[in-house]
Amino acid sequence: MRVGPKISLASIYDHDKDKYRRVMYRGYISELFVPYQDLTEEWYFRTFLDAGEFGFGICAVPLQPSKDCPKNAVFLDGYYTTRDGTPAKTENVFCVFERYAGDIMWRHSETILPGDTVEVREDVTLVVRMVSTVANYDYIIDWEFKQTGSIKVTVSLSGILAVKASKYTHKDQTEDGEELYGTLVAENTIGTRHDHFVNFHLDLDIDGHANSFVKTHLKTKVVPNSYGIPPSSPRRSYWTVVNDVAKTESDAKIRVGSGETELTVVNPNKKTKMGNDIGYRLIPGPAVGPMLLEDDHEQIRGAFSNYNVWVTPYNNSEKWAGGLFVDQSHGDDNLAKWTLRDREIENKDIVLWYTLGFHHVPVQEDFPIMPTWSGAFELKPNNFFERNPVLKVNSLKPTNWVNCSAHK
Repeated sequence: MRVGPKISLASIYDHDKDKYRRVMYRGYISELFVPYQDLTEEWYFRTFLDAGEFGFGICAVPLQPSKDCPKNAVFLDGYYTTRDGTPAKTENVFCVFERYAGDIMWRHSETILPGDTVEVREDVTLVVRMVSTVANYDYIIDWEFKQTGSIKVTVSLSGILAVKASKYTHKDQTEDGEELYGTLVAENTIGTRHDHFVNFHLDLDIDGHANSFVKTHLKTKVVPNSYGIPPSSPRRSYWTVVNDVAKTESDAKIRVGSGETELTVVNPNKKTKMGNDIGYRLIPGPAVGPMLLEDDHEQIRGAFSNYNVWVTPYNNSEKWAGGLFVDQSHGDDNLAKWTLRDREIENKDIVLWYTLGFHHVPVQEDFPIMPTWSGAFELKPNNFFERNPVLKVNSLKPTNWVNCSAHK
């Protein structure tokens, strides 16, 4: 009811080991923080926590076959409990389908050998989709599972802008220095600037419960001048890798783009035959963070957006990044408060919290219906397998597609 789709017990089949190996115990959207940037009396309070205040699952809508989902999709109904305790059903709330969009899984052309040997494998993925219409916005959520073991999560925005009336019909009519808090998208209509911060609760179990969070820094090193000793290389510099295992919660707070090059959850108790820690790497989306002051009341309520990445030890009561009750909350029970305890997270059952962000400055093309705007992140195997796990995947069978032409 609150978060919509939950992905549980996500595992990947390892052909070499002939077994399923756990990647994620449970993953879901924990909260959505949408602060509008209009300080007028009618708008300043419009900062929403969509999951906790409205219910991301309750706001899910039936999907339209062959429009919201392709023709090969299978649909699932959703069930939940209404406010008076009676059961309710939303038909076709999820769709599951295989996607082949002409993407390449892997390829190589060996031009040195006689005959120019070429091998290519097409990328076919499994997608789980839900759409939640929260008031004016439509959120399209895709969980995409790749044969390589990667899990890609995409959040797409569409729907109708939240707009307000204006006396202006042209931008030239505004006075110098006047703050409109948005863009004049049509006559007498202003699309207000705002943000979307979508927080994901990712309870990863990388081949077991005990995991660690590793920050990898790429450092430039300068080769020292050793007088009298012939250099082995004329190079003067190179870059090397420095790994930093987060010991406590404070070590794991990350603003994407602040320096850490790779962020990985590893199982330090299991290694590959080559001796590497098995793990999964977080491939973040765009580096987007809040621009409100941290002591702004609304930012205190949505404080999980202060960092893109948090890591906490698993606690069954800590499910919602914005707190258990967010209606008129004061931000005293949320992810930012929990992590002040600075608990140990090394070699523990840990939860990775990732916030995907959008700064939305409306443009005229967004009005009246907004074209889809997407952001994504990915969880990718990092020394999880002994080798390329899709090396023996067969190519797709040839298909004769019907030729289409425009109707005159």
